[in-house]
Order: sequence, then C-alpha cells, then structure tokens
Amino acid sequence: MPLFRSVSALALLAVLGVSAPAAAQEPAQTAAQAAQESAPFTDAQRKAIEAIVKDYLVKNPEVLQEAIAEGERRAQETQRLAQAAAIKEAREALTNSPNGVIAGNLNGDVTLVEFFDYNCGYCRKAFFDLQALMKSDPKLRVVLKDFPVLGAESLEASKLALAAKLQLKGDRMFDFHGKLLESKGRVNGERALALAKEFGLDLEKLKKDAQGPEVKAALAENMGLGDKLGLSGTPAFIVGEEILPGAVGLEPMKKTVNDVRQCGHASC
Repeated sequence: MPLFRSVSALALLAVLGVSAPAAAQEPAQTAAQAAQESAPFTDAQRKAIEAIVKDYLVKNPEVLQEAIAEGERRAQETQRLAQAAAIKEAREALTNSPNGVIAGNLNGDVTLVEFFDYNCGYCRKAFFDLQALMKSDPKLRVVLKDFPVLGAESLEASKLALAAKLQLKGDRMFDFHGKLLESKGRVNGERALALAKEFGLDLEKLKKDAQGPEVKAALAENMGLGDKLGLSGTPAFIVGEEILPGAVGLEPMKKTVNDVRQCGHASC
C-alpha cells in the first residue's frame, strides 16, 4: 500500500510539517499501519523527500514565489490589524490631546493626524499636499504631532515649537509650523528662535517653556504614541483606523479622508 497518492505534492507537505489532507490518504488503516506511517522518516526517506521537494521547486519556482508573497501579505495584514487596534485604543490621545497643534476646521467631521520631524525632507514635501488637502476640504480637522526622531537638532526645534504653541494660537501657530518646516538646511534651536523673534514672541519665556513640564509631557506622549503604533519614520498620517506611512501624495490622502467620511473606514 503506498503511503501517499501523490508523492511530489505530499512529500512537500511532509517536509513543511503539514499533515496530508484526509482525501489524500488511504480510506482504511489498521492501528498498526497508522502507527507505522506516523513514525519518523528514516534518513534515507528524508533525503529522498528533500530531493523530490527540491526538484519540484526548481521545476515550479512560481510556487515558492507565491508562498513568499502570501507570507508577506499575511504579515502586512497582521500588522494592519494590530495598528488598527492600537489606534482605536489611543484615539483620544491622538485626536483630542491638548498637546497637539490643531489646524483646519476645529469642528471638522474627519480628523487627520500627522507625526512629523522638522528635519524630515518627506515631511516638507507632504506639507504642500496637506495644505492643498485642507484648502480643498473645509470639513477636515488636522492634528500635528511633533515626533523628533532625526537627532538632537530636531528635538531642539520641537521643544521650541511646542513652547511657541503656548504663545501662538490658531492659524498663527500653523503658520509658525509651516515656516519652520520649510526652513532651508538643518532646522535646530537657533533657527526656531530666529523664527520666534520674527513672530514677536517673548524669547526668554519661550526658552524657559521649552524646558518646562508641558513641553516634556507633550514629547513624552507623542513618542509613546509613536512606539505604540509601531511608527518607523516620518511623516506618518493617521485617518480613521488607517496609517498612511510616508509622503503618499495628495490623491491617496484625499481618497482615504473621503472614504472615512462616507463609510467610517479607510477603504470603502
């Protein structure tokens, strides 16, 4: 009695540690036969099976490619579900924390959250898309989260920008953010102070506030959220329960916002 009906396919399953489906097994087995067939392969049998598997994959490489693609798809889906759960749990801190800079329609029906770094070139590029999106969508609410992951200069700039928020309100703070983000070269504390002077801020208060508890709390919250959401870089946009990593462009952002508005999900 043969052990398998299809040696090549089922040998592959055996090496991968997958049991043969019931339909591919002999319909009737005695207890002795079952025990014999469930015993470990001998070295000779294993080598023979490995040779069959190798031959099969060499002749059918698309099988391996499909398996790899499916593994990547499953990993991405697992990550997406984990991030969606994390977003749901952190929703209040993401959208309504007093530590964020709020722009656009303060009572908008959809909130877009951006994690950014002042020295991120892609953040600068995405800022133009964000401005265009806000201009075309008067119902959009935007929350900006300082996420200084690109070094000490970024951290200096974020501290002073968050301190500036204590003196600037509404559109003026968004203007300050945009001008600091669009600065040429590396953005650091010196550049942030120079811009603050242009905006007529109290510089001594600004420097003191930059080292104060409110700024420290804001940065700690943002870094904690980024870690919880598994963010690996900037910019990262969050709409609904979806994370859009990178400067994805205006149209994808617009579509995601519209889908969330229409059906409550990032993709209808």
